[in-house]
Amino acid sequence: MKNISQIRDRVITGYAVNRDDIKLLLDTEEASLFDLFSAANAVRNHFKKNKIDLCSIINAKSGGCSEDCSYCAQSSKSSAHFEKYPLKSKDEVIEAAKDSKERGARRFCIVTGGRKPSGRELLSIGSMISEVKEAGLLPCATLGLLNREELLFLKEAGLHRYHHNLETSERFFPYMCSTHSYKEKLNTIYAVSEAGLSLCSAGIFGLGESWEDRLDMAFLLKETGADSIPINFLTPIEGTPMAGTAKLSPLEALKIISIFRFILPDREIRICGGRHLTLGPLNAFVFAAGADGLLTGNYLTTLGGPSEDDIELIEALGLTYKSD
Repeated sequence: MKNISQIRDRVITGYAVNRDDIKLLLDTEEASLFDLFSAANAVRNHFKKNKIDLCSIINAKSGGCSEDCSYCAQSSKSSAHFEKYPLKSKDEVIEAAKDSKERGARRFCIVTGGRKPSGRELLSIGSMISEVKEAGLLPCATLGLLNREELLFLKEAGLHRYHHNLETSERFFPYMCSTHSYKEKLNTIYAVSEAGLSLCSAGIFGLGESWEDRLDMAFLLKETGADSIPINFLTPIEGTPMAGTAKLSPLEALKIISIFRFILPDREIRICGGRHLTLGPLNAFVFAAGADGLLTGNYLTTLGGPSEDDIELIEALGLTYKSD
């Protein structure tokens, strides 16, 4: 019977894990979890060396969303209090992008609330993307359910990567959202590939999903060819249907990171929303558990931590962050 070390060594030599391998890893007892983390760290180090990829986002349009995602403050189901505003000006977005670059970010993502931007908004965002690229950053965007033609327009403007989360498994998704389908999400993901853009996609953990849901999403992400795997942990927001949901334990969160590293050994495993709330003092273990990327700074309607703290952590661990 294979053990953690044997699976680690096989993955490093190119082996693709199957569900039986993952079941063995999931059965790791709590006292041995740090053996699992260490093995995932070895896989990370083999494929990603000591380089950590940093990205930052701007909430460029906030509120007024027609979608009913249960976890989101901006959803039509939500009565949460947060700042609402129309699409920000190009000057505001570029100023934020340049500030992010000074704070160590390599990528900058323009995010808008809602199902998708209007045609006029998309034209404005295309112009913003061009200037983000000119500022020396890799432009990313999170703009909802776009089609191939809209994505090709953004690619022409300079877009490098499009972010569109599956959020969870196809089985569990209807419990979280009813105003758009999993198929619609997959259509956008396939359109990203057809447009020749890098894909950033994964989801949120701590929604009440099972490990089977998590694995279904991980193996589907492998099939899609997603380059960046953003792992978010639920931040229960007052006024949303998920308010009062118990947060994941820090060890469970780190276990998710490690399992995803084994399934997706050569992809960027990027830790994003809910990191500080969920991990607390174990935030420093994200890289040791297999991550090689961070969303740094603030999130959409919730606060993150200072970018300077992330840089200090990376350097203290003897790692480096990509700057070009």
